[in-house]
Amino acid sequence: MGRTLVIGDMHGALKALEQLIQKANITTDDTLIFLGDYVDGWSDSAPLVSFLIELQKTHKCIFIRGNHDALCYQWLTEKTHNPDWLQHGGQATIDSYKSINDDTLKAHLTFYETLQDYYLDEEKKRLFLHAGFTNLHGPHREYFSELFYWDRTLWEQALSINPALEKTDLLYPKRLLLFDEIYIGHTPVTRINKTTPVNAACVWNIDTGAAFKGPLTAMDIATKEFWQSEPAYKLYPDEQGRN
Repeated sequence: MGRTLVIGDMHGALKALEQLIQKANITTDDTLIFLGDYVDGWSDSAPLVSFLIELQKTHKCIFIRGNHDALCYQWLTEKTHNPDWLQHGGQATIDSYKSINDDTLKAHLTFYETLQDYYLDEEKKRLFLHAGFTNLHGPHREYFSELFYWDRTLWEQALSINPALEKTDLLYPKRLLLFDEIYIGHTPVTRINKTTPVNAACVWNIDTGAAFKGPLTAMDIATKEFWQSEPAYKLYPDEQGRN
């Protein structure tokens, strides 16, 4: 039986992903769940998407939509963008698409269009999504789909729970009772001075800051063993990433 590995935000760091595949000894028996934000940051955004398109031909891959992927798709299809996007890695993505031909671009658009808002392993009660959700009944009842890749309140709530609070307590957050485990990215754990996966309540944050000064991480969801690339900035020494 292969492993199920969850992989954090990459932000154009193809070199980090290639290194991680070697370090984790990833094989075709493994299932790979990517938590989104494939683009915006390092210079390999477009090549990374091409790499993932090829990877899914030989490996079982589940691709979740991140907010940066949604922003990139908007730029590709509507030729418009939020000026702040350029300040948060968008310019590197624009530059990486300058040498992409029409056939490759068509394949990329299909990739973005088929990204999942979330993935649920119902048997194990495990939820995978980029950021979070707010509906107390679960993501299937979420009214604003953008929350799946923009929300930060789920992670903030998980971090704020008093460890002494019992799940049976009326004050325990209802969202955190719906699933045994929730895997997210979006908010890098480097914000709380961590560079390894962080568990708070039932939430696991796998964004270890590859867009900034941290590594890219893959974690085995069964054993919680994890593997990391070198910090992405060391693999792109002449670039700034999202600093």
